[in-house]
Amino acid sequence: MEKRQFLKRMGQASLAFPLLSFGLDKNYVAPSSAYPVGDDEEFWKRIRQDYLLKPDYINLENGYYNFIPQPVLHKYQRHIETINYEASHYMRTVQWDNKARVAHRLAALVNAEPDTTVITRNATESLDLVICGFTWKKGDEALFAEQDYGAMRQQFEMVSKRYGTKNKIVSIPNHPESDEEIVAIYESNITDKTKLIMVSQMINITGQILPVRKICDMAHAHGVDVLVDGAHCVGHIDCDIKEMDCDYYGSSLHKWLSAPLGAGLLVVKKDKISKIWPLLADYEREPNDIGRLNHIGTHPVATDLAIGDAIDYLDIMGLDRKENRMRYLQRYWSDQLRDVPNIVVNTPSDEQRSCGIANIGISTMKPKQVEKTLLEEYGIYTVGVDYANVQGCRITPNVYTTTKELDVFIAAMKKLAS
Repeated sequence: MEKRQFLKRMGQASLAFPLLSFGLDKNYVAPSSAYPVGDDEEFWKRIRQDYLLKPDYINLENGYYNFIPQPVLHKYQRHIETINYEASHYMRTVQWDNKARVAHRLAALVNAEPDTTVITRNATESLDLVICGFTWKKGDEALFAEQDYGAMRQQFEMVSKRYGTKNKIVSIPNHPESDEEIVAIYESNITDKTKLIMVSQMINITGQILPVRKICDMAHAHGVDVLVDGAHCVGHIDCDIKEMDCDYYGSSLHKWLSAPLGAGLLVVKKDKISKIWPLLADYEREPNDIGRLNHIGTHPVATDLAIGDAIDYLDIMGLDRKENRMRYLQRYWSDQLRDVPNIVVNTPSDEQRSCGIANIGISTMKPKQVEKTLLEEYGIYTVGVDYANVQGCRITPNVYTTTKELDVFIAAMKKLAS
């Protein structure tokens, strides 16, 4: 291709993507003030100062990626520089000890045993390791919900084609009457061929929190293992894996823990580790060594270290205080919109059935139309969902979000609904 033609096409390409702006606000200055004591608005105003916020829109789509607060980001950048400086010496000497140390901190955060906990790259990797590595036989059945995350549902489909297994798919109501109703949905679909149930601790498209312990107790009574998708839970709500008594648990740490992209968690019950085939072969290990499932080759190990920094930052807020704040923000906007004509809230009204995530739709508009209008006319960024009995936009504020920003969203939704 001639140079002139090449430059012309590159120019056309840049016009096709006018919103891809990578410029940063160079005026960011690290705050010098300490974090106020207490739960009042001053504390959260100070937390907001730790985030470099793009001024183009109000970001209510933190559920995909809770970008890193500046104190953690600066430490992450230093880790990258240090590892690049030490190079092979770091990789051959201390990388494994450092990764294990951070994994131990993660285990403490979710109340799991350290020798059952490893760092992965995301919830998809964690959960698909179990789904694909499970000891399937032809005719075995897996049970999961249509509201579960697509990557896991697709993995079950691939396993079905490979091993001749059967997938039974249930649907979870957006507004269940009780825990028992949800448990019964799963139990009524169990047969003597059911080997694994996957359940979302928090449904990603609605934010509904499911009664995981009750589902696990029921499944175990039938001799069935339970895999829990906790992608949206670690760093968001209290995650007590021992109390849940699930067999396998996966989460993404780039979401509500605000670790860098490429950070995840996998916990496997000690007596279940040998049951799972690794994705990649590792050096010879004992069958019950969780490290069998954690071999991914050379990878960006600075991310592992930054997980510890993210936990430090969570400790500044306190998990209980953060959970309360996230629930407060969600209830602040959802309670004001639940009874508005033409508005449908797809998240339970019971406060204990949700936290920071909720989903809202307008009966006269398609979700993607609402998403587009909110961004173009009101400067509010969110994401539309239109499947699995959920039609609406998923709304995910973060700890830096203000009630004034939510007031803009509330007013916009009332206007669109009218």
